[in-house]
Amino acid sequence: MRAERLVAACDGACKGNPGPAAWAWVLAENGDTPDKPTRWEAGPLGTATNNIAELTALERLLAATDPAVPLEVRMDSQYAMKAVTTWLPGWKRNGWRTAAGKPVANRELVVRIDELLAGRTVEFRYVAAHQVDGDPLNDFADRAASQAATAQQGAGSAQNSPEPPPSPAPVGKKTPARTRGTRTGGRAASAGGPVRTLKAKFPGRCGVCGRGYPAGESIAKVGQGWGHPECRAAG
Repeated sequence: MRAERLVAACDGACKGNPGPAAWAWVLAENGDTPDKPTRWEAGPLGTATNNIAELTALERLLAATDPAVPLEVRMDSQYAMKAVTTWLPGWKRNGWRTAAGKPVANRELVVRIDELLAGRTVEFRYVAAHQVDGDPLNDFADRAASQAATAQQGAGSAQNSPEPPPSPAPVGKKTPARTRGTRTGGRAASAGGPVRTLKAKFPGRCGVCGRGYPAGESIAKVGQGWGHPECRAAG
């Protein structure tokens, strides 16, 4: 009997950036317990960047799930989420170049994800990583990716692998805010971690997403120009 809706999480890990990297996804197929993992997989990438690991995790998840079943994807990567919900249409219009005229990074992965998303219903949900009492599926995916990055070996429920070991207890309070995005233009929350910003003296246009910003709005250094603080990851 086909599930009416699937809930999943995916994550990438990188021990150094670039460094030994891996991807992981986890799936909850029981609608009565949407936070309980029932199927998962993780795999090594050798030496790669964190962004490649994050995008690969999403690509492997989409490839492993039935496109006919609506899917909720929980992610802690602002870059990967925004790449497929916000920036992708503009990149395609610009011939796979950013608003600043630079080639889109990790284009092959983004194109593959775009193909896998075609014709299916996917809701993206941003969740903060490494939180006390944080999202259990995200925590599982994080631990699985981290273990695979360290060991450079695959694992998963199909291999009857044991669950990845617990992470060290995070310090701090749970971040309650969670942001949802969609395949068509949804926006994720701004990236975690401190980003140095200043108030724009004049109106301008973000060098990553191409959207304008008014005078007085907070902006951050993005590549060789300025843009939205939340776009810094893809700059």
